[in-house]
Amino acid sequence: MRRYETIAIFDPDLSSEGRTPLLERCNEIIDQHAGKVVDVDEWGVRKLAYEIKKKPRGYYVLFDYCGDGDLVQEMERFFRIDDRVMKYMTIILDKDVDLEKIQEEIAGAEARKAAAQAEEEASESDEAEEEAREGEKAEAVSAETEETEQQEEE
Repeated sequence: MRRYETIAIFDPDLSSEGRTPLLERCNEIIDQHAGKVVDVDEWGVRKLAYEIKKKPRGYYVLFDYCGDGDLVQEMERFFRIDDRVMKYMTIILDKDVDLEKIQEEIAGAEARKAAAQAEEEASESDEAEEEAREGEKAEAVSAETEETEQQEEE
């Protein structure tokens, strides 16, 4: 079994609902050919070096997976047939893959994603608390200002 990396450029005009079935189909192809998905990294819409199909931008997706030559042929056949895929390129990362190491890598990547998500949620809650404190400080300052103005009037 070999490890491959495929970068595909999808039509940038596709909505997220239009991209989801495309990504699911790619994952299905990998599963049908006894492959193993290591990672699917969506880079988002980026400017192209040159126009492809009269479009200056493309939605980039990186597929990292393990499989054999038949799997790569089927992925590329699917990309050629589907008009939503503007370009693609597949390279071999490793000619002989140890599945145990790959599964450890997948577990580590999932743990990092979960940690990053938890950290992001924590920072959002910290920001909300900070905004609340700033609001309380502003209220206290305005109350002090009002008291000072009232004392000056007397």
